[in-house]
Amino acid sequence: MQPTGDIALIGLAVMGQNLIMNMNDHGYTVVAYNRTVSKVDEFLNDAAKGRQTIIGAHSIEELAGLLKRPRKIMLMVKAGKAVDDFIEALLPYLEPGDLIIDGGNSHFPDTIRRTSYLESKGMLFVGTGVSGGEEGARFGPSMMPGGSPKAWPLVKGIFQAMCAKTPEGEPCCDWMGSDGAGHFVKMVHNGIEYGMMASIAEGLSIIKHANVGRKKAEADAETAPLRDPEFYSYDIDVAEVAEVWRHGSVVSSWLVDLTADALARSPELSEFSGRVSDSGEGRWTVEAAINESVPAPVISAALWQRYDSRGEGEFTARVLSAMRSAFGGHVEKPS
Repeated sequence: MQPTGDIALIGLAVMGQNLIMNMNDHGYTVVAYNRTVSKVDEFLNDAAKGRQTIIGAHSIEELAGLLKRPRKIMLMVKAGKAVDDFIEALLPYLEPGDLIIDGGNSHFPDTIRRTSYLESKGMLFVGTGVSGGEEGARFGPSMMPGGSPKAWPLVKGIFQAMCAKTPEGEPCCDWMGSDGAGHFVKMVHNGIEYGMMASIAEGLSIIKHANVGRKKAEADAETAPLRDPEFYSYDIDVAEVAEVWRHGSVVSSWLVDLTADALARSPELSEFSGRVSDSGEGRWTVEAAINESVPAPVISAALWQRYDSRGEGEFTARVLSAMRSAFGGHVEKPS
């Protein structure tokens, strides 16, 4: 059978499925594959039902056979070992000129290494940032590709068709540069995101606690008193603030939209523990800033806050308490 697939995508979590649907909406025939093969059939019988130009593959060999040359294969899998494992699994079925694309949040030094490795075998590699979450993946993400320069003409049409557009219709996707440039830009993008998220959360928390002057204050040597408590007697609806901010304000953004929606559903956000994970990009951004001697105090502080949210500052606090007890006889107050 004549190969008909314009591009393949491996990894059928929500982001991968949405990117496939997006590509297909723009006229591309897409081959879908997942390590757990049953997910291929589930996807074809559910989200992709009735779409004749989304084709399921049940093995790497079948996937390679369904693609037009040069083959274009996009990985949407967890960064790290999984990317390398899939590259090795694909290589026996690829030819010089074929292209592998990593759409995950890989560390840019890994992308530099993978680009060099595949180019040494006559193949091409692209590491692309994909921003916009699940909805963006489905209807138009911001994309930041980089890697083998010869690969850009092969994917430019697909990426610029499926990506978000400016009000003037310009695609929100362009070539970032060689080897790891795309993932470097996406890394910094996510570092900025850390700082933006932290500042929105801190600001809304300050507003939430603007009624502290009405609360009974402890009066002892271990508690600094609130000066002018009458200034802090506001009962402000934080959900309403977020809703106001999302329309026309300087800080209006998709992040504020998400926050407003969450607060509208659950004003106290009681279903969340407040434990904030970091998937690597924030710390990589801080490392890059250190290596470049670029001050990045906001992104750094946001990263430290995430560590603290997980209790990783607990021993630090115990040391502080021990020092206060030793030099001044300060007794810890109960929580």
